[in-house]
Amino acid sequence: MFEARKRVFVDLLKWDVPVLDDAYEIDQFDTPDASYLVLTDGEGRHRASARLLRTDGAHILGELFPCLCDGPIPSRSDFREITRFCIEPTLSRFERRSARDQLVTALADHALKTGLSGYTAVANRAWSRQIESFGWQCRTLGGGCRIDGEDLVALQIDIDCDTPDDLARGGIYRKGAYRVAEAASEVVS
Repeated sequence: MFEARKRVFVDLLKWDVPVLDDAYEIDQFDTPDASYLVLTDGEGRHRASARLLRTDGAHILGELFPCLCDGPIPSRSDFREITRFCIEPTLSRFERRSARDQLVTALADHALKTGLSGYTAVANRAWSRQIESFGWQCRTLGGGCRIDGEDLVALQIDIDCDTPDDLARGGIYRKGAYRVAEAASEVVS
């Protein structure tokens, strides 16, 4: 997962973020409080992943981009911030779309299973329009602003029992698209 994050965020997108041993993208938010959803193929290779940060603790929106919110920054024990949404760049276009849908499905199911009411995220405008089009209850938290050449916005995604059906109507939700691994961490394949 950390290797894929380096390939996507550093090599492809040219983000100026820390790299460990010239191979792993790991930053100050990769702490024991972070949790991860990781999709793998049948041989355990990374397909897609997302890091989840508590919004009532240190998180990217609150620490680095508070200017993206017109009002208070969401800080709730039942919310997580989705960060480092990463799809394996070596997958074909079709496989990347499938992995994206499976990861969004896993995010919705994870929230419902663990009692989360929603997520926040920071995204560029193009990606935010895609996120909003998935069909779930999603809204911007402010007008956004231009930071380091990117037009960024903050999003809030509310999750409830209707979310899987909302995502299914948007063509995203894939019931049974993954299985939860038998592990203490939040790993899916």
